[in-house]
This record gives sequence, structure tokens and C-alpha cells, in this order.
Amino acid sequence: MAEGGAADLDTQRSDIATLLKTSLRKGDTWYLVDSRWFKQWKKYVGFDSWDKYQMGDQNVYPGPIDNSGLLKDGDAQSLKEHLIDELDYILLPTEGWNKLVSWYTLMEGQEPIARKVVEQGMFVKHCKVEVYLTELKLCENGNMNNVVTRRFSKADTIDTIEKEIRKIFNIPDEKETRLWNKYMSNTFEPLNKPDSTIQDAGLYQGQVLVIEQKNEDGTWPRGPSTPKSAAVCWRSTPDPVRLGITSGGCRTAKIAAYSFLWKLRPRGAPA
Repeated sequence: MAEGGAADLDTQRSDIATLLKTSLRKGDTWYLVDSRWFKQWKKYVGFDSWDKYQMGDQNVYPGPIDNSGLLKDGDAQSLKEHLIDELDYILLPTEGWNKLVSWYTLMEGQEPIARKVVEQGMFVKHCKVEVYLTELKLCENGNMNNVVTRRFSKADTIDTIEKEIRKIFNIPDEKETRLWNKYMSNTFEPLNKPDSTIQDAGLYQGQVLVIEQKNEDGTWPRGPSTPKSAAVCWRSTPDPVRLGITSGGCRTAKIAAYSFLWKLRPRGAPA
């Protein structure tokens, strides 16, 4: 057996080598491991055939998994910017991560850096581990100055986000709520499809989401739910031209912008 009652080095080497070849599947969870720690582990277990001279040497024992090199100072979950796969970190599927933690533990005070596999590409789909999450700003309708920031996966649903907001602002389970996407100071769009993902809903980095609680008399502070056909959205075109759209919501705003630019194209320009 290896140090600390872990599996023997041959087993460690074989298990992790196999798991590193795992194919990405949408929805699966993978974990980041700091490359510096992983290189030390590879030396200790003799992972590479040309680098076995220190195999089992206690001088190269890696100790607890240490991901501090990937994190911003003072933040247990915020990654440094511009990290590169295999240069700064390696990715392990859940089974591989669990094995490493059972053998070496995780540095005290650190949390696992878990990330989901998401599907990307408009026409040709491919799977990718979503290393950098989408940061959303969350607040209540009655106090929009009190903003709480949280990070979500593009695969997370609107329902997941709403549950997190309810937890943040201590909203009772029995209280009826609505969720709004806040574009500008007074431009809101209802997020009324709980099964839609962040990616489906087109939410972007820094987007403000507002939760609204139903009044005791059964009314809503923002009034009756605005049907999507009556949503008002403002978008900037390259001119820039501001468009107020009163039918079809934000999607219609985009179509109207394209239509506007089409009319401005030079005569005889190709379609």
C-alpha cells in the first residue's frame, strides 16, 4: 500500500490513466486539478514510463490535493482568468476525482472545483467542460440595490436559479414568485419557462435577474404578468438606432434590427 493507506502505486497509475480517457457526455461533472500538484503525483506514482526513477520516493510525495494556484486570492471558488487546459489544470471525471481525494484528501479550507459538461455549437454539436461559469446578479423587486452575485453553469435551468434566489433572500416555499430578466433601468422580460437553461434563455455574464413576490391581496407589485407579445425591448444596432418593439418580445427586437439594416443596404447589394 502507498502512503496513508492509499491504493498501491500501480493501481493508482492504472486507474487514473484509464479514467483520463473518459469521453465527455453532456451533463456529466468533471473536476479541475492544479497541474503542479498533478505533475508531482505523476512523479510519485511513476505515471510516465520515462520518469520512474523517483517512483515511491517520499521526497516527491504530493500530499493533499492543492488547487490554490488556480484560485483568485481569498476566493475559494473564483478561478483566475485565462487558465489553460493541461497547462494550468487537468480535468478528471467524477470517479477519478473521488479516487484521488480518497487517496490524498483535499487541502484544508478548499472546496472541489466541479464543472459540468455542456453541449456547444449551433450546427455541429460538441461537448466541452464549462470551466468558466456565468456570473449573474440577483436581487429582489422591492430592493434592487441589494445585489448578490452567484455563478451558474449554462446547463443550469431557470428553476435552479429561482430556487437559489429564494434561498438567498429567505423567501418561504409557500410564497408565490416570478422571475424577471432586467435589461435596463426599466426594461424587464419574464423568465417563465422553468425548464429552460441559461444557454436557452440567452442569459449573459453580469445579467441582472429580479425575483418578485406576490402581494398578500393576490396582486403583483409589477402588475399583471406582461405577455411576451407585449414585451418592450431596446437594442442597439451599429448606427446606433434604438428600437421599441411591442410585439414578439426580445426575439422580435433582434429580427426588427436585422430588417432595419436590410432596408439600409445599398441598392443592388446581394441578398
